[in-house]
Amino acid sequence: MANGVFDRTSPEAAWESTSTDSCSTVLDRCKETDDGSHPVTVNLDLPTSLRPRSRSQRSHIRQYVESLLDQERQRVWENREEANSNTSGSTSSLQSHNVTSAEKKSKQYYKFYPLSSKFYVKVPFDRLGLLALFDRHKNVTENLFAVVLAVLVGILGCLVLSKEFYHDFWIFLFCFVMAGCQYSLIKSVQPDAASPMHGYNHIIAFSRPFYFCICCGLVLAFHYGATHVTRTTYTLYGLAITNQWTMELARDLILVLLLCFPLLFTMGLLPQVNTFMMYLLEQIDINIFGGTGTTSLTSATYAVSRSTLAVLLLYGFCYYPMSVNGFEDNGQPVMFSVFCGLLVSLSYHLSRSASDPSVLVQWVKEEISKRMMSQSESSSNETSDESLVDPLPQKLRVSVRERLHSDLIVCCVSAIFVFAVHVSTAFTTLQPHLMEVLCYIAGTIGLLIHYVLPHLRKEMPWLCFSHPLLRNHERKLFEVKDAARVMWFEKLYIWSRSIERNIIYTALFLSAITKSAPHIVKDTKLGLECGSLAIVVCGMKALRCAFSDTPRQYIIVIFTLFFFMFDYTKSSETFLIDYFLMSLFVNKLCDFILKLQFVFTYIAPWQITWGSAFHAFAQPFSVPHSMMLFAQAAISSFLSAPLNPFLGSAIFITSYVRPLKFWERDYNTKRADHSNTKLSSQLDRNAGADDDNLNSIFYEHLTRSLQHSLCGDLMMGRWGTVSQGDCFIIASDYLNALVHIIELGNGLVTFQLRGLEFRGTYCQQREVEAITEGSEDDYGFCCCELGHLPHMLSLNATFNQRWLAWQVTVTKYVLEGYSISDNSAASMLQVFDLRKVLITYYVKSIIYYTVRSPKLSDWLNHDNITSALQPLCDKKYCDLDPIFNSHVDEDYDPLQNGISRSRFCYVYHAWIQHCVSRRENGIYNGKDSMLVSLCFALSLLGRRALGTAAHNNASSSVEFFLYGLHALFKGDFRITSIKDEWVFSDMEMLRRVVAPGVRMSLKLHQDHFTAPDEYDDHQVLYEAITSHEQNMVISHEADPIWRNAVLSNTPSLLALRHMFDEGSDEYKIIMLNKRYLSFRVIKVNKECVRGLWAGQLQELIFLRNRNPERGSIQNAKQALRNMINSSCDQPIGYPIYVSPLTTSYSGTNPQYSGITGQEFTLHRVKKAIIGVWNRIRLHCGAACSVAGRSSFEDTGLSPYQPSSRDISG
Repeated sequence: MANGVFDRTSPEAAWESTSTDSCSTVLDRCKETDDGSHPVTVNLDLPTSLRPRSRSQRSHIRQYVESLLDQERQRVWENREEANSNTSGSTSSLQSHNVTSAEKKSKQYYKFYPLSSKFYVKVPFDRLGLLALFDRHKNVTENLFAVVLAVLVGILGCLVLSKEFYHDFWIFLFCFVMAGCQYSLIKSVQPDAASPMHGYNHIIAFSRPFYFCICCGLVLAFHYGATHVTRTTYTLYGLAITNQWTMELARDLILVLLLCFPLLFTMGLLPQVNTFMMYLLEQIDINIFGGTGTTSLTSATYAVSRSTLAVLLLYGFCYYPMSVNGFEDNGQPVMFSVFCGLLVSLSYHLSRSASDPSVLVQWVKEEISKRMMSQSESSSNETSDESLVDPLPQKLRVSVRERLHSDLIVCCVSAIFVFAVHVSTAFTTLQPHLMEVLCYIAGTIGLLIHYVLPHLRKEMPWLCFSHPLLRNHERKLFEVKDAARVMWFEKLYIWSRSIERNIIYTALFLSAITKSAPHIVKDTKLGLECGSLAIVVCGMKALRCAFSDTPRQYIIVIFTLFFFMFDYTKSSETFLIDYFLMSLFVNKLCDFILKLQFVFTYIAPWQITWGSAFHAFAQPFSVPHSMMLFAQAAISSFLSAPLNPFLGSAIFITSYVRPLKFWERDYNTKRADHSNTKLSSQLDRNAGADDDNLNSIFYEHLTRSLQHSLCGDLMMGRWGTVSQGDCFIIASDYLNALVHIIELGNGLVTFQLRGLEFRGTYCQQREVEAITEGSEDDYGFCCCELGHLPHMLSLNATFNQRWLAWQVTVTKYVLEGYSISDNSAASMLQVFDLRKVLITYYVKSIIYYTVRSPKLSDWLNHDNITSALQPLCDKKYCDLDPIFNSHVDEDYDPLQNGISRSRFCYVYHAWIQHCVSRRENGIYNGKDSMLVSLCFALSLLGRRALGTAAHNNASSSVEFFLYGLHALFKGDFRITSIKDEWVFSDMEMLRRVVAPGVRMSLKLHQDHFTAPDEYDDHQVLYEAITSHEQNMVISHEADPIWRNAVLSNTPSLLALRHMFDEGSDEYKIIMLNKRYLSFRVIKVNKECVRGLWAGQLQELIFLRNRNPERGSIQNAKQALRNMINSSCDQPIGYPIYVSPLTTSYSGTNPQYSGITGQEFTLHRVKKAIIGVWNRIRLHCGAACSVAGRSSFEDTGLSPYQPSSRDISG
């Protein structure tokens, strides 16, 4: 046993088993040799039930175990001692496993080389022991980062202790917190209360030291500021911002927060590092710079960097005019007008730019590669992947390119126009009345456009009327067959919002900047430097929010105007700063109101649904803690954190902060199909055959449809008033999906779709019924039924609608999709005559594809093929294979008990002649021709392959027939007969003739039920096959061609699906037809969705509730609890599809572009100018010709006849 290496040359060890008779073998331990110092030998001897007949015939299991034992080179067995006499009980238990009592657990070690390869230290731990003691880091970078954090924790902790902030017990508690932060780098808490994933989370190990370093750094910074600031530097609203008391207060609060770390991390109130950084950067971009939501940490970093760069660029243009005092004597410096023009242009561009730079980077790379690559190489690369290319990336790049070109033109024009207007001193001479007039106009128009008009279009306006007062055209239709018609009020909404966004708010904020700039620098005590920075930041946020989040701006304008004009006039710090702070307050107030609505709706006693006994206990227990509930709602609203029900009960707790995206996962998922699975799995178990995987393609296509039209529809107000973070449920007959709006900009929206199961649980069905049922039939009036006024809701219906966390926005939202029909294949092929029809169409399809093949002449002249087909050229040839049967084969010859050539020609020769007649290049097609022999051979091969796949029982049982048909449909052709081996000369005959023949025959067989005798005419049959080949994709659903066809909007598709559902084994023919679908759009309280999602994460990951029927997922119609919880990421929820974060642009919606026009590009501008010029020339030419004709008529001459004066001259 030297060096811990096993020696397998000594006597055999034995297999020990406690359950050999039950066919479950356990490898317990090899027996000990008499001499403890002798090398341990391991030899495997299988039990009697598994022992091979001879040593040379060793099983695969034995070989595998021996190979594993050969790899264990460091196992050491030493220090074996005799067991004590008092271990008789344990000895008897070990004897049941044939292990001696003297045996002791083996000691293992790892060799650790700290300095060189010659010197090492033995670490006496095995792998599991090391994992129990230390965390395993992925790479060296994590190790170095952990060491750096541990050092920083020690240094910063010592610095904080040296300042003597803590005394007595608090020093011990602080040291305990510091030690815990360092120890978490060695062994982290798994699972952590803030972990968003099951299993080991390597990022959560850095959370405690990261927050400790941040808090200690802030403590030291505030302490330094408090000791060095002797007077108040900056004040705002009469409050000192940077005085000593303020900094000491902030320092003391953080010191208390440090001591609360154990409680905070136990409650899960601090997220992991990457989530916190993304949240922090997103909040900075939204609340400081007026940005939009972000999609990742990279996206958040890019958004903040972009905004910061814009501020730095504008700061110089603002600082210079503020420093020269150009506003004295009612004047205004020209440089400030330049600043205003650049501010409007950059704000407009930033509002139209997505926070995710990936598409922009891809477009830049594509443009660079096009310039570097030759045209021939690029064209060859494009044509090679043309068949299975995804159209979405190219579509996104084209949209980004067009928007950039449009922004280049619009920004230049707007900067010049704003500069010209502003330099005219219109914003200075008309003050102060101009500000008030613009505020009143903005408030009035905003109230009409964003409150009155959307409520008139809602399904139940103000929750009082039973139907919308402004109805869409599709509402009165039973079935939608065309795209949604653009209504007059949609055009009014688009143009009114465009005028409000681009003219009214731009003029309002330019007036506010012009009026407020001198006062910010002088009167607010911010100073020149900070005052200029405040002007840039506040002005950029106001303009970006006006361009991106227009529906909410009128509320902020009205609040700012009334609050600081009538309530606190003397406290105003100029309209610009007032508006900046009021926008923060209004946004947090809206979140607070939504949280209270969610809580009141969820815990209302008359509609509470107790999913468990704990819910019944928590309902009355939560009543005395209502004040704490309000405090938590206020704190969580300020921090933008979810407020989640604990275990789905009426007790609410605050969760950790999250960005708008909410989920930390990146959704680059791939659908399981034949392109990413093993061939063996495709042939044996049909990879991806479960219904959820196959049905997910419909949600993927729905995502593409939304990407095409969602932004334009939102701009037309078809989903009502929408803001960032909103959640909607769209429901149709079989599709139920949750749409999460993550980013909402000027002409763009980023969303995520979560598709639910087609056949959901009982709870899901109850909630689907709740959102689809109407309220018109409710005549309740308290406890009696008195009816209701015409076009109004009853009293009970009005009350019930107000106590829901969701509201139906639209009942007929039209979207392009696929209608799905599934028919049982067993019922269509149960009768022998129907199977015979299918086989006939199968043979005719083979003949069609053979004659149409461009390689037909090569096949007929191929030596191996012609020699193999020579026996079939005999007129008396008959294939006597027993797989053929008179019940299913039309050309079966009962006299010869097989399929003869003469009978084949009698049935199919006319069809061969017709196919040849439609061929461009004629070919000899007599009954004795090689073409007939080739068609005859391929028909035999196809039918024999079908019989082989059906286990030679195709004619006896429909189940075997369908099994074989499905195998051929997915491309599993197994040539087992020597008569068919000639096809290996060119496998294209299987791929291009037989395989499409199987699929086309299924479609023709389905058409047979609508018109049984129609395809008896060869002309009609030929045209039908040609039409199906051009307009339809017939493929197996696991084939990548199927997904590409669905995403490419192919008009029709057909597939044969093998379904396993609750023990049932059946085959169904899936038919897809492209059409316009009607959806119900339900807007859900976004705080309800975020709270329920956070509750599920806490319950399943940290509390480890594994109960599949837990109370928190039971149906609650007032909150749609089951549908929302089902949409969580797997394995928390069970959606069948979660889309990647997808961005939709307004320019891709044809209806919206038809109203506002397409994006401005140089080519389109040039084309428009030329068109206007040509129309002017045409109009002027027509006018001049009319004027000339009238003057000639006055002289009595023809306009083409010269006058006598001209002739004489």
